[in-house]
Amino acid sequence: MRSIVYSQPGDSSVLSLVDRDLPEPAAGEVRVRVVVSGVNPTDWKARAGGTYGDGLPFAEITPNQDGAGVVDAVGPGVDGLAVGDRVWLFMAAASRPTGTAQEYTVVPAARVVALPDATSFDVGASLGVPAMTAHRALTTHEEGPARLGPGALEGMTVLVAGGAGAVGHAAIQLARWAGATVISTISSDAKAALATAAGAHHTVNYRSDDAAQQIRAIAPDGVDIVVEVSIPQNADLVADVLANHGVVSIYANNGGDAASLPIRPNMSVNARYQFLLLYTIGDEALAAAAEDITEALHDGVLPVGPDAGLPLTRFALADTAAAHDAVENDTVGKVLIDVTEA
Repeated sequence: MRSIVYSQPGDSSVLSLVDRDLPEPAAGEVRVRVVVSGVNPTDWKARAGGTYGDGLPFAEITPNQDGAGVVDAVGPGVDGLAVGDRVWLFMAAASRPTGTAQEYTVVPAARVVALPDATSFDVGASLGVPAMTAHRALTTHEEGPARLGPGALEGMTVLVAGGAGAVGHAAIQLARWAGATVISTISSDAKAALATAAGAHHTVNYRSDDAAQQIRAIAPDGVDIVVEVSIPQNADLVADVLANHGVVSIYANNGGDAASLPIRPNMSVNARYQFLLLYTIGDEALAAAAEDITEALHDGVLPVGPDAGLPLTRFALADTAAAHDAVENDTVGKVLIDVTEA
């Protein structure tokens, strides 16, 4: 099989295309023929040394956490998955050397989820990190639901920062599906159009001097949940619009590694700041996210593509380095790698 590998951290030039033997699944594992691999910021950051530092835990690593494909072989002790099943994968390369930038990958069965027949492999490869992070961000309110489904967020207002990004896109879709009123902050008319296509009821340019007033006009009592990509840049705006007992779910450090929070406005509304990282939220939260996302897929939620607010940029497997560079350079939408034929 063809596989993209790296054996030392660095820029995208450390990635190479090689031929490797077909791996065999051990107990509790399945082998998946990868049709589409999804690329996320976490993939290039791990490759660059942000996860492993100067030393790698494995002699050779294939990157990319997310993907979609077809089960090709099943190891002993695996129930609920069979050869030929269409599936989506998450955290394929978490604490493992076997990511999705290769024609076949071996993954623990717990990280393999059935993909509904009506759902494309493009959608399946776009779930994983973005959709599961969005699910977690929407389920951290102290008085809100731990699970998502139709009506779960009824009566609540959700503010999604950066609605044109992959996590923001999924958060808009899931929040709308769950019955919330969804506001997205954006930086341009083009990105406002993407957030609206994803399902946002309202968009506000966060660069406007009256952004807080615009949000308060939509939600006079404030917003209940903030899905936040850049708290260093948005801390003051968030504090101005947060509802009593509101939660700020912070999933990225865009804009810097430190933030200054205004104490009095946050104290007055009993604000909660919830930091989250997919890789450490625990198996229970991951399983809940996988189940709820799959339910959303059956309801036709989470489409991708320009008409759904998430443009797709595609690369061949041999061009994985260029795909990583595209994500690092903030390409709008979702970057996908075509690995094998559907």
